Amino acid sequence: MPQHHSLPAGRANDRNWPRLHRFMRVELELAPDVLVPRAETELLGRTAAAILGEQAHETILIDMCCGSGNLAVGIVSECPRARAWAADLTDSTVSLARRNVVRLALQDRIKVRQGDLFAAIEGDGLRGAADMVVCNPPYISSSRLDSESAHLLENEPREALDGGPYGISILQRLVRDAAAFLKPGGWLLFEFGEGQDRQIATLLSRSKSYETPTFAVTADGQPRVAMARKHGGRVPGTGSPA
Repeated sequence: MPQHHSLPAGRANDRNWPRLHRFMRVELELAPDVLVPRAETELLGRTAAAILGEQAHETILIDMCCGSGNLAVGIVSECPRARAWAADLTDSTVSLARRNVVRLALQDRIKVRQGDLFAAIEGDGLRGAADMVVCNPPYISSSRLDSESAHLLENEPREALDGGPYGISILQRLVRDAAAFLKPGGWLLFEFGEGQDRQIATLLSRSKSYETPTFAVTADGQPRVAMARKHGGRVPGTGSPA
């Protein structure tokens, strides 16, 4: 989730809904109580699409904390062999994501589920099956939201922004639980806040489930997207698939 930007004051009281918003190459419906996709999140979407687009076989994508469904629909729209399961916790996000899937005629390729992170897809038979998990989680610390970033809460839902005491509460669960749903060699990609890259590298290393992570950077050189591959997809020392 972003650390800057918010919609104009009064957004939640504006009755001129729905509005449309461009993300990657798709046009999304917005809702007043769901986080608006940010331009910086396109770095995550483009990076994910580039990796999945190289696959010659049908691929399975899981989009956690899907919000409006922007990552799932953006990536699947660019990867014709991809199918996706998108999940979020609240009624408003799930309802909006489903509307966007239908708007873009992707309901045969994207399923939207409701629940607490991976519990939302426990009944879909996806354990050990996913080629990729993507996530744009809450990553602003609770204390920061109550101080210098409090303005964000004027127009955005807190649950989409609040990452707990250190900003990584959801990320810790994501890194821990994603491994069970990824194939050997599958990819975990997620956005994080400015200056959190060392914390993220340590978190991924301690999990022992992934190879050494790499980071995608913004135009000004800021690491903002982590890319970690689950162990087991390559023969050690050869770089070839196992």
